[in-house]
Amino acid sequence: MKVKLLSTTLVAAVLSIGIPVIAQSSTDPGFKQDMKNAGHSTKNAAKDTGNGVKSGTKKTWHKTKHTTKRVTHKAAGKTDQGARKVKRKTSPDQ
Repeated sequence: MKVKLLSTTLVAAVLSIGIPVIAQSSTDPGFKQDMKNAGHSTKNAAKDTGNGVKSGTKKTWHKTKHTTKRVTHKAAGKTDQGARKVKRKTSPDQ
């Protein structure tokens, strides 16, 4: 009987100590706020990634445009050069 009374008292003491500890931990923002913070972080990361992709795409497009123009002008010059060469070789003056 003494053991049963002692164990009941001990369990009651542990439970009475544990309840205030749980009540004091309510200063933690909690799981809900953690999820909100994670959502905001994910949103900001997606925005940063999108801006980086946009910037990279613009740079690539401009570089491609520039290179295409350069190659086209070079090809036109070579075509002119070839046409002049053919004209010289086939002219009746020789």
